Amino acid sequence: MKINAIITGATGMVGEGVLLECLTHPDVEQVLVINRKPGGVSHPKLKEIIYNDFFNLSPIEQQLAGYNACFFCLGVSSVGMGDEEYKHLTYDLTLNVAKTLAKLNPDMTFTYVSGAGTDSTEKGRLAWARVKGATENALLQLFKNAYMFRPGFLKAVPGQKNVKSYYRYLAWLYPIGRALYPAGFSTLEELGLAMIKTATVGYEKRILEVKDFVALAKR
Repeated sequence: MKINAIITGATGMVGEGVLLECLTHPDVEQVLVINRKPGGVSHPKLKEIIYNDFFNLSPIEQQLAGYNACFFCLGVSSVGMGDEEYKHLTYDLTLNVAKTLAKLNPDMTFTYVSGAGTDSTEKGRLAWARVKGATENALLQLFKNAYMFRPGFLKAVPGQKNVKSYYRYLAWLYPIGRALYPAGFSTLEELGLAMIKTATVGYEKRILEVKDFVALAKR
């Protein structure tokens, strides 16, 4: 199966890593990125739409048809943000994009990057974890082929430009963490490869923790 994928968040660390994996993978034929600013990446497979209102996709809606996968890597940190604002920029934004894509491409595989500690019960103590859990639950209801990815510490792909500063400073910890706590450490290459494989061959679980997508990447 060949993939025509939409990627959001490609100017962030996770999205850029997934994009780079898609551009080199033989099963990915076309990639469309929706960016708020130019990503600075050029490739024969790649098309870029510059657009900044993810709450109103109607002006670009017809350009989003004909894709069979979405790798949703767009997200914000809850640090310093009020609960309602975080919910608006996480749950509301993601579901607005997802509902548009489900209408245009009902059979697409939708993969969503949430994070380790996400609360599927939506009742836990941490607000961000409840919001992520609610987002996951809604997406699982919306798409018959939906996969939720919960990464921990991620090692950047070589050549990445968009790497969070603390990941650069703590990169030396990766081999130690991977050896001592493999359930919390993975590479962005593994994440990207596993996302591609959910679209080509699927996976037996719809919520993938680190150990799941590392195993899927090796298949």
